[in-house]
Amino acid sequence: MTRRLRTFIAVDPGEPVRDRLVALQDVLARSAQGVKWVGPENLHVTLLFLGEVGDRDVPALCQAVADVCAAQEAFALEVKGVGTFGPPNRPRTVWAGLGAGQAELVALHDALELPLMELGCYRREARRYEPHVTLGRAKGDGDNEMLATALTRHANWKGGEEEVSEVEVLSSELQPQGPLYVVLSRAKLSRAGRRKRAEEDE
Repeated sequence: MTRRLRTFIAVDPGEPVRDRLVALQDVLARSAQGVKWVGPENLHVTLLFLGEVGDRDVPALCQAVADVCAAQEAFALEVKGVGTFGPPNRPRTVWAGLGAGQAELVALHDALELPLMELGCYRREARRYEPHVTLGRAKGDGDNEMLATALTRHANWKGGEEEVSEVEVLSSELQPQGPLYVVLSRAKLSRAGRRKRAEEDE
């Protein structure tokens, strides 16, 4: 019997950046009401959400991701700024934004779409891809003026920079305490361009 896995593809922000993201969550939580904050181990930048994928299709999926990533160069990703989907005083989602590396993430997302659509495990979304790190999700639609003020105060927050050298394929299993993410595979990005530039600088 085929088991179906709730699957997505993401980038890990790295431990130093994650620690700063958690510290930011702690600060915002003092002003927020009714927000469920993402656990530290689950903070990431989603590239594509695939939904339910049969376990027999996972090897082909992971290979397709590996093939795409091998043709993409590693890059630096800067995490900075905060914002919301929905009005700041009634947000649906609270997120941390990105600086340098956004264009590379979008290019990686775009490169992954076609081969995964051909595999039949992904359907292109109508909305434009906007890379970010989800910090928390609102549990209700109550007014949250204190959170809006805190977000304004931290608009120029900086989380630091980390090199993105691999992409993860993960499954998500919903549990009472929150989703449990399991890494199904890691796909390495190319370092050829970086090596060449380093040699030219010597």
